[in-house]
This record gives sequence, structure tokens and C-alpha cells, in this order.
Amino acid sequence: MSLSYSMWPVVLTTYNLPPWICMKAEYLMLSLLIPGPQSPGKDIDVFLRPLIDELKELWVHGLDTRDAAYENGVFRMRAALLWTVNDFPARSSLSGWSGQGYRACPTCNEDTPSMRVIGKTAYFGHRRFLATNHHWRSNLQFDGRTERKRPPRRFSTTDILEQLRRVKTGIPGKHPNYGGVKRKRGDDELNWRKKSIFYELPYWATIELKHNLDVMHIEKNVCDSLLGTLLADPHKSKDTDNARRDLAKLGIRHELHLFEDGNKLMKPAADFTFSEANRRKFCRFIKSVKFPDGFASNMSKNVAQNDSRLLGLKSHDCHVIMQRLLPVGCRSLVTKNIWSTIVELCTFFKQLCASTVNVSDMVEAQKQLVLILCKLERIFPPAFFDIMIHLVLHLPEEAILGGPVHMRWMYPFERYLKRLKDYVRNAAKPEGSIAEGYVVDEALTFCSRYFDDVETRFNRPDRNDDGMHPTRQLSVFESQCKPLGKQSYVELDNNDRDKAEFYILNNSPELEPYLNEHKQELHVRLREGCLNINEVHRTEFASWFFEKIYAMHRMQAPEVTTELLSLSSKMNMVVSSYPACIVNGVRFVTHDRDVRLRTQNSGVSVPGTGQEMFYGQLQQILEFSYLNGFSVVLFRCKWFKCDSKHMVTENNITSIDINGEAYKDDQFILASQAKQVFYVADPSRGPNWCVVQHVKHRSIWDITDDGLSDIDLLQHNSSSNFTLFVDLGNLQEINLLRRDQDVIPIVQPVTNASRPVTDDSSFLNDADEIELSDEEDESVEEYADEETDAENDIDTEEDDDDRSYHASDSD
Repeated sequence: MSLSYSMWPVVLTTYNLPPWICMKAEYLMLSLLIPGPQSPGKDIDVFLRPLIDELKELWVHGLDTRDAAYENGVFRMRAALLWTVNDFPARSSLSGWSGQGYRACPTCNEDTPSMRVIGKTAYFGHRRFLATNHHWRSNLQFDGRTERKRPPRRFSTTDILEQLRRVKTGIPGKHPNYGGVKRKRGDDELNWRKKSIFYELPYWATIELKHNLDVMHIEKNVCDSLLGTLLADPHKSKDTDNARRDLAKLGIRHELHLFEDGNKLMKPAADFTFSEANRRKFCRFIKSVKFPDGFASNMSKNVAQNDSRLLGLKSHDCHVIMQRLLPVGCRSLVTKNIWSTIVELCTFFKQLCASTVNVSDMVEAQKQLVLILCKLERIFPPAFFDIMIHLVLHLPEEAILGGPVHMRWMYPFERYLKRLKDYVRNAAKPEGSIAEGYVVDEALTFCSRYFDDVETRFNRPDRNDDGMHPTRQLSVFESQCKPLGKQSYVELDNNDRDKAEFYILNNSPELEPYLNEHKQELHVRLREGCLNINEVHRTEFASWFFEKIYAMHRMQAPEVTTELLSLSSKMNMVVSSYPACIVNGVRFVTHDRDVRLRTQNSGVSVPGTGQEMFYGQLQQILEFSYLNGFSVVLFRCKWFKCDSKHMVTENNITSIDINGEAYKDDQFILASQAKQVFYVADPSRGPNWCVVQHVKHRSIWDITDDGLSDIDLLQHNSSSNFTLFVDLGNLQEINLLRRDQDVIPIVQPVTNASRPVTDDSSFLNDADEIELSDEEDESVEEYADEETDAENDIDTEEDDDDRSYHASDSD
């Protein structure tokens, strides 16, 4: 199909369902399918009319619904539209507020900080959000002037309604005789193009969060802008020739201005771009990264052949780069001021995407983000700041109103759109193909719920499912796994066998009384102050425990169960060994095998008795057999030194020296105790240093007995795990001229490339402080009415290369 074909599915999901199923494809409802080939634009309300009528009926009158929990129980069900989830261009069509022009931000409204630069609108001037007495407001190095404006106002739902009352009612349609004539918006209408049809819902006007800013697309666009500028990508860099001319017009950063050298126009190399050698280093770093199974795609395929560019990055690739790789890869390639600012921005996205978001963290992040954006304005040219960069500022506020982002972003809906596109068998009639395929899929889904003895996609085991293990009285016997690969047998020497046996006994909570009893006997038997009590306890406890249990067994003590008797017996000398296994839904692979794979599954970590963490690599997977068919799976690991000399934490980045080895006499852990991590090379510290990256698998949910769930959807548990601290530093000392290469010649004649620097009066600085001529005002209004986002460089493409549809997803 043609990529220009635009079809808009409207998808509903039920937030009353548990969070681990409400975003799955089988629980999404395709309520509308707005046909193509053209985008409906502002006329989308015509197609939403049937849906709005049904939503009004559900809220006002309700619907009789049978309750399956009670026999013959019927109740009146009512439903409300909570919010919409969509990308930024679709938000303009749904809300009626145009996402173009000087007032593109729907939150800042008419107070949007913006300025006109060459060829586009830049959303520059975030010093306005600072306190009125902040010293950065008087710093002339930002844009050559003092910032005297007050922070943007907070517009309430009442204020928005008052603005909408001033909007003229337009006639839908694109034909000149039926509303298709362009009209010039009045000053009192601001950026409103219409009053959305959602306001017909009785409760819609009072909802504070009506349309979510999509974190997925915002994060991708921010990542693309950063990577394109850092790598000096000719297609995506914001450090263009016109961006340098903007600096000249503003009269700032004179060291970066274009200048003439004979008949050539020269462009000084900026410090926020990598040199050619550093571009290769960064791309080779990306190519060398190995992720755990199912964590991310193989990004080595996205590195260009000459190791100078990253190509074809999907939304999730940008998500991983922003939160995992960019802070590590650029640490040694740019100055500290630039690196710290990038790390602070990446840390915010880590906080925002946490499964548990604390309100206090988001309130603090809101304050810190203003400082981060101001630091970015001090580093990058104004052309860098498209609307996506500015919208980052409002994400904490929406997280406070709407909760964690994994229930409000586009990832599940984009995957669902891929399924809808797969329904198309007749490219000439895609709408009919999708409708027919959806109906068939719904029927098959309904029927498959009743096939208990038939394998369907709903009861099919996951790829990393380790099956159901029997419940045991002793928790150590629950340390099981699903072995992978060829089984082999190893014979441990007596020393290793004793260490493994004592570790199993010492990590059995049920044996705590026996452990304490043996220690008390040692204190009585050995002289007071003996320093070797713990060592004697370690070497003698297994034999003492065996004699104790068998003596109780001969006396037919009721507390001696079959499991306790088996555990007290000596384990077999021959131990089963496997190259890989699955434990609690996580795949682990021994290091010897892991080095030959494109994935990395050998990193392990365990928490200590305090707040410390221990990191290592999995060396062996061993299964120890006991009497009566019981067994225990242990991991034998190489542990790294975790002292202050060999492990350093800076800006939420933990680097560890993997060359040294510690705890050689204590290498075993239970398989059920292991948490997976992976290691990324740390170029800034040397070849033996790696950065520790913790892994949280999105398919694993921790459900407590009291019914409360600790949602572990993405990668991080809580936003409080990361400290967002902005290093203000000394902005006066920032020199943005790169020293390794002074100038870059621009392949253009001087007469065509250079433009005369005009005075400030002809350079549109801020929409709130300028007065446009009639001709300029008309061009601005036409620019604001455009349906494309090309001028603001917004990337809203589907992750798949062959995207055919544009989506509007309403929840």
C-alpha cells in the first residue's frame, strides 16, 4: 500500500480491568475506523458523532448489565471517557487547539515561549519559568537579552471554556461551498480552530487531563534531535547553517558564527557535536552493546557501515538509548557541562517511565526540568528547540494528574495498529479488510475462551515460561528452574560440596532454630572469645544437623517431615550442570556460552544484608539432588569487587571494575535469589570497567497476597530510585568551540550562502513582544493552519518501516 494512505482507527480500552491485561490486544475495542486516504483533520468530529452519542447514553442513562458474580444479578452500568491517547498532530485534530505556530503548546496556551528563527518557529525562552529573582534571568548569554516576563499562567478548565466561547463555529468539510474556505482566525480565538465534539459529554469540561501528551513520541523526537546534533547527521542535525545565522542575528556565541575566508564560507566546529573520531567511537560503542533476551533489538544493525551514523531507530530503540546508552556513551566525548545536562535529561525520563511514580518526585522534577531546559538553551542553538523539546516540561504535571505513563502512552496501541494492518489482504479496500479481519478475530477470541483442553494463544506458554513448580514446605526446594541445553554431569570436590551444602542450609528460613541452637552449643563448648566460632559453625553444622534430625526421626518426632529428612541427608556427589535455564520467567546463560551469543544473559546481582548490592557473572548452573527426588538449583558466580575503589556511582550511573574477583570462598547463590543485570562498556574509565544496568522485565508482575500490585511493567520500580539533581555549574565558563577542529568549510558560494545580519527589529524574537504587519500576520496564520508538522521537525512515524496508517487512539 501507499505510505501516504491515512486511515484512523479509534480504539477504546477499559481501565477497570487489571493493569496487566487492560492494554493487551484482546481487550482493546475497535470502535471506529475512519476511512482514508486523506486525514480527516479538523473534520474528525463528523466521524466521532456515533461514538459520542453512545458515550452520552452510557453516562446519562446507563445500560443494564448482568453481574457474573451473582445469580440473576443485574446492575445499571455507566461509563465515562477518561482521556485520549494519541500523538501530537492527532491531538490537534481531537482537541481543536492547533499544534502549529507561536502558541503551539496546549498547556502554556497563549503564553507559549516562542520565537521566529530562519525557516521555522523555535520554542525558546524557558528562563521565563524561573523565579523572578533568579540570576539566570539577567544573563545575556542565552539570547542576548534580559528575561523580564513572568512565568506562563496556569489555565483552569473555566478559562478554557471562556476561550472556547469566543471561537466561531465553522462548517465541516473541505469543499469550497461547505466549509472548505480558509478563514483567518481572530486574535481572541488564539490557536483554537474549533470546539471539540468531546465537550458534548456532560463531564468533559471539568476534566483537567483531557488529552495526554504521548511520552513515546516525545522521547523519540528528543532522542533523534540529540543524536542527530551530536553525531552531526546531515539529515537530522539541528546545528544547521541557518541555526548559526540565528546566533549571529541574536548577537550571541560569537565563536560559532559563520565567517568568510576568501571565497569560502566557514563554519566553526561546535563543542556539542562529536568529532569524526568520536562519532566512530560512539557508534562502535552502540554496536558493541549486548542486551538480555527480549530486552531490546540488536542495535548493531542500526549503525551505518562507516560507523558514523545511526539509521532506522524505532521508538523503543530511542527509549533504550535515552535511558541506558546515551549517558554512558557520550561521557568521555563531550565536556562535563554538556554531558551532565544530557544525563540530567535522561534521568528525568527514567523517573517518568518508572512503574511507580511518586508525586513528590514529579513535583521536584518539574522544578529541575526548568533548569535543565535553560542549560540546554545555553548549549544548543534556538533552532534545536522544536515543540517536542518544550513539551517535555509538561510531562511531570501530567504524570501527577494521570499516573504512570505505561497506561497513557502509545506503545500498546502502536502494536495493535500493526495487527490491524496485518488484516489487509486487499490493498484496494483496506478498510473492508480490517473490518472483516477484526470481526473474525473477535469471534475466534470469544470461542477460544471455552477451549480448555486445546492450546490457543491465550493459554500457550510464554517463550521464557519455566512452568509450574510444586509448592514445598522448605523454601530451598522451591529454587527450581527450567533447564535449557544439554545436560552434563560434574563431580565437585569435597571443599566445593561442603560450601554448597552449607549455603543451602544457611539460606533455609525454616532451619533458623537449628542454626541458632548449634551456635549456642558452640559458645558453650568453645572458650569465651574464640574467633573461629563462625568457621567451626560453617564446617560442623551439616554433620550436627544430620545427626540431630535422624535422632528425632528415630524418636518419631512429628516435626521431622520427609523434606526435612531429605535436606539433612548428604547430597549426591555427582551434580547436574546446564548451560542455560529459565528462572521465574527470566533466561540465564552461563558466561562461557554467553560470549558466543548476540544477547547477554549472564549478569547477576543479589542484595546484601544492608543497602549494598553485589554484582557478578554466572559461571555454572548446578542442580543438587537429595533423597526422595528433591533437588536444589544453585548458581555459581564470579563476584566483582564492590568497594569504593572498584565500584563508583556518579549521576545515577554505577561503574564497576570487572577485572578483579572477590568472595572466592562464597560463590554460590540460590537460583531463585538471582536478579538479572547486564553490563555496558564504560569508555570513560578504561577497558576493564563496565556500567551496571538493572533489568525489569515487562511481562513479570509482582502480585502481593493482599491484592495490591507492584506494577513491574517496564524497567524500573520507583521514580525515587533515581535522584534528579541539576548541576548549575558556571555558565559563564562554557566555551562551545570545539578545539580538535576549528572550522568546517561549507560547500556553497559565499554569495548564496551568507545573508546579511539585520538588526533585531526585523528578527522575530517572541510572539508576546512583537507586532506583526498585515502581510506577516497572514503568513503566520496560514502556517498555523497547516496539517503537517514538517516545520517543527516532529517525528510521528509508526515504528514499522512500512507504515500505512495514522492512528488516533481514544481511551
